[in-house]
Amino acid sequence: MMNQWLAMVVTLALAVSWLRLNDFFAHRGWISGPTSRKIIHIGTGPIFVICWLLFPDEGLSRYLAAIIPLMISMQFLLVGLGIMKDQASVDAMTRRGDRREILRGPLIYGIAFVLLTMIYWKNSATGITALMMLSGGDGLADIIGKRFGKTRLSWSPNKTWAGSVAMFLGGTGFALFVIFIFLQAGSFTQPIQTFLLPMVCIGMVCTAIESLPVEEYDNVTVPLMALLLGNWLLPKG
Repeated sequence: MMNQWLAMVVTLALAVSWLRLNDFFAHRGWISGPTSRKIIHIGTGPIFVICWLLFPDEGLSRYLAAIIPLMISMQFLLVGLGIMKDQASVDAMTRRGDRREILRGPLIYGIAFVLLTMIYWKNSATGITALMMLSGGDGLADIIGKRFGKTRLSWSPNKTWAGSVAMFLGGTGFALFVIFIFLQAGSFTQPIQTFLLPMVCIGMVCTAIESLPVEEYDNVTVPLMALLLGNWLLPKG
């Protein structure tokens, strides 16, 4: 563990570096805006949550950590409203090059990280699971679904079975991977086996929720369902 202020600086540097790297790639045209948006979506969550382990177990730590997604969310808000000019961010985080798209998915994603960091923090497998379902699961579902999806879901024509499989494997896999790291760091005392069945159940239900035809609200519905089920199914402490 580091000093909480140093931990905040290191976490901010890593999060912003990941964000700006993908902004650069999208702005240069090396990857598309939608792909960049989802790569940011997928990578930011694990990077940020694993960095929680850098913070000491002090009361202020969770709030200092939450400042980081709050700062990034404020940038999203300013760019989306047109107050701040940042074409690289628009290129990286929008599907059609409209800055106002940032005010939906990306902004909601950032706010979710702020709230869950402050409320759950690193002693809660529930908070970690919700964030990993949001980042790894929802992010991979879009990329894999668009690239490899051929069979559409009958109740949601814009989504595919390949995307749903990616949602389940990505969300469940990311959550178990991060929880395993926290177990190794001593944040949890239960063996990883106690998380397996609950996580599979959470992953299946979150996959069903993500498959619904409400694309702009996945960043709300998926973590909310993961929180509800996590509070019920996951080991405590």
